[in-house]
Amino acid sequence: MLALLIVGSFALLTLTYGQGSNGIQRGVSTVFNPILSVADRALKPARDLVNWFDETFDAKGRNARLHSELEAAREQAVGAKAALEENEQLRKLVKLDDGGAIPGGYTEVTGRVIGRSPTVWFADVTIDVGSGDGVEVDDPVVNGDGLVGKVSAVTGGSARVTLIADHSSAVGAKIVPEGAQGVLKPSVGDPGDLILDFLSSEKLIGKGQDVVTSGWRGQGIESDYPPNLPIGEVVESPLLEQEAQQQVHVRPFADLRDLDIVQVLTGGSRG
Repeated sequence: MLALLIVGSFALLTLTYGQGSNGIQRGVSTVFNPILSVADRALKPARDLVNWFDETFDAKGRNARLHSELEAAREQAVGAKAALEENEQLRKLVKLDDGGAIPGGYTEVTGRVIGRSPTVWFADVTIDVGSGDGVEVDDPVVNGDGLVGKVSAVTGGSARVTLIADHSSAVGAKIVPEGAQGVLKPSVGDPGDLILDFLSSEKLIGKGQDVVTSGWRGQGIESDYPPNLPIGEVVESPLLEQEAQQQVHVRPFADLRDLDIVQVLTGGSRG
C-alpha cells in the first residue's frame, strides 16, 4: 500500500509539474509530504544497514591492506637485520685474516652452516661446502671469533665439522704471552667450558690470558691445526688446581651454539 501511494505521488507530481500548475503542485505536496516523510523514516533503517555494510567492508579492506603493508615492512626489516649480521660476520673473518691469525699458504673457503648436531652437546655441524670446493678431511675451521673445529667427513657439496666441544676433540694449545703449552679438551657436559690440561710450564696462568693453537710438530707427527689460531681465554685458574692437576679452564671465543658463517682453511702446512 505504501509503495502504491509513493508511486502515485510521483506520477501526480510529474503531471502537475509538466502542466505548470502551481496550485495543484502545492496541493499534492500538502497531501503527500506526510506520506513521503513516513516512507523516509520507514526506509531509513534499511539505508543505514546498507551504509553500515559498505563502511564495514571498506574498513576491512583498508585493514587488510594495512596488515599486508605492515608484513612487507616487517619482512624488509628482518631481511635488513639478517644482512647486517651476515656482513658483520664476514667483516670479522676478514679482520681475522688481515690480523695475521691465519698463516700464509692457506686458502679460505667460506661456507654456511646448514645442519646442526641433534644432541645438546653441540658436537658437530654440517656446512654447504665440500670436496668440490677444495675442502678435505682434517682441514681446520674457524669463524670470525676463532677456532671452531675441523672437517671430519666430506662429500662433493657439503662437509661435517667436528667442533672443539666434541668429546673426541683434542687441540694442541698454548697460553700467550707466557708460552705454557698443553692439550685443550672439552669439559664433560658443558660445551662452553674447555680445559687446557698438562701445562708444560712452571709459570702461574692468570685469568683473562688468551689461548691459541700451538701447531706443534715432532717425531713425524704434526698438529691438525696451524699455530696461533685464536681459541679462547682463561676464565678460571685456581692455584691449587694448577699445582695438583696442571689445568686451567678456557672459554672459547666462538659461540659454538650459534654458528652461521665459517671458513675452512684448505692446503697449507699444519706446523
